[in-house]
Amino acid sequence: MNLLDQKIADLLHEGVVIPAHPLALTEQRLLDEKRQRGLTRYYLACQTGGIAVGVHSTQFEIRKKDVGLYEPVLRIAMEEIKRANLQRPFAKIAGVVGPTEQALQEAELAAELGYDLALLSAGGLGDWSEKQLIQRAERVAAIIPLFGFYLQPSAGGRLLSFDFWKDFAEIPNVHAIKMAPFNRYQSLDVVRAVLSSSRYKDIALYTGNDDNIVADLLTTYRMPVGGEVREKEIVGGLLGHWAVWTRKAVDLLEAIKDAKKGHPTKWADLLASGIQVTDVNAAIFDPKNDFHGCIPGIHEILRRQGLLAGRWCLNPNEELSPGQMEEIDRVYDQYPDLNDDAFVAANLSAFLE
Repeated sequence: MNLLDQKIADLLHEGVVIPAHPLALTEQRLLDEKRQRGLTRYYLACQTGGIAVGVHSTQFEIRKKDVGLYEPVLRIAMEEIKRANLQRPFAKIAGVVGPTEQALQEAELAAELGYDLALLSAGGLGDWSEKQLIQRAERVAAIIPLFGFYLQPSAGGRLLSFDFWKDFAEIPNVHAIKMAPFNRYQSLDVVRAVLSSSRYKDIALYTGNDDNIVADLLTTYRMPVGGEVREKEIVGGLLGHWAVWTRKAVDLLEAIKDAKKGHPTKWADLLASGIQVTDVNAAIFDPKNDFHGCIPGIHEILRRQGLLAGRWCLNPNEELSPGQMEEIDRVYDQYPDLNDDAFVAANLSAFLE
């Protein structure tokens, strides 16, 4: 069993920004390696605490045999991280999906390439029992440390019970959980399950709720368990939303941490900013059309900044929904303080060299 480096474990509990890495394609829908490397360099330059590669935002189709991009995108990101010669801990997370044998193969590749954790999704396994999912997780955890992932059904995930998350939290090699059901009740199931587990101090909670980022990060969950009061905070985010305007996301998390240290006068401003962030997310993620334009929305922001050449996805049917471009224009105009266009412009040539 590969154990998690203590410095990475400490980093996850400290709370960091972890963008979900997109996929850079040419107009022919082939890998644009220069821009794929440029995206990783951008996230590193933003001072993020890690990246997640091979996840939903990287497009699940990278695993298809006729596409064959799962290994290349994981390898390219790792090469850029090594090239950066970082003098700080940096969490390298690989998305792992599919039935048990596929998940084990992906976990073995991720471990071989040097990834710290696997973000394990139950997407596409809607007909599996929760017991089967736990058994699968235990087998993957024997290969690589786990970062759990509650993916919303609209993005290919499934509903999971309190009992599932309590059993999941008891797996010794689980170190973090990303909550992304976009639902307060289901998010609460995860927090309550972790607090009820014997390993509640060992697991870092991360928001993947792109519709509620700031409020998630400001909230302390305090619940009685077995005669004692236990507390847990959502300390950071692993987010598709943080794949764009990432430098400002890093600033936002630092401001939230500062407020939680004893500056309550900032909370009202942060909550107001949180509503603006959610409004931006509605434009980018396209919830009014069941998130159909989510990945193209991310790509459109990166295209405007010059980090991507276009919005192309592996699935040619994935495009912006009607009216989504106008919504992106609106939030760009209304919330100029939320974008990091100036930062990208000042460094774009270095990112794409």
